[in-house]
Amino acid sequence: MGAQRRAVLAAGAAAAVSLAAGCGDGDGGTPEPTGSPAGAPTSPTPSDGASGSAPASPAGEELTAASEVPVGGGVVLADQEVVVTQPQEGEFRAFSAICTHQGCTVASVGDGLIACPCHGSRFRVADGSVAVGPATRPLPPKQITVSGDSVRLV
Repeated sequence: MGAQRRAVLAAGAAAAVSLAAGCGDGDGGTPEPTGSPAGAPTSPTPSDGASGSAPASPAGEELTAASEVPVGGGVVLADQEVVVTQPQEGEFRAFSAICTHQGCTVASVGDGLIACPCHGSRFRVADGSVAVGPATRPLPPKQITVSGDSVRLV
């Protein structure tokens, strides 16, 4: 019975080592999490733009119609990695939609704030400054023009 038990334990240990080897991040460091525990809500993932790659929107591209941007609020254009706001009637601003905390894409604009769903950071629609952390840096501004009903990147 002792030899059988040792064989089962050895086989289990070998399987655990094999599984652990496949779960690393490739540099021998701590394994990366691959998902949420069962029943836990999933959270948005950092955007590829957070790694320093070029902006997703080329200059001159129409981002949205000005009529789609509510006064005191804004719209998140996740595909273009831009959030366009209208702090006051006829005054449009644009910022990177990539949160300066850990690179998640902001998800919504309301009550004068741009909200990041990952860790709760909030940014002001008027200037992109931090209203609520953990972010410590403002959203970087984007240069836009408004012509008629068209909001475009410069």
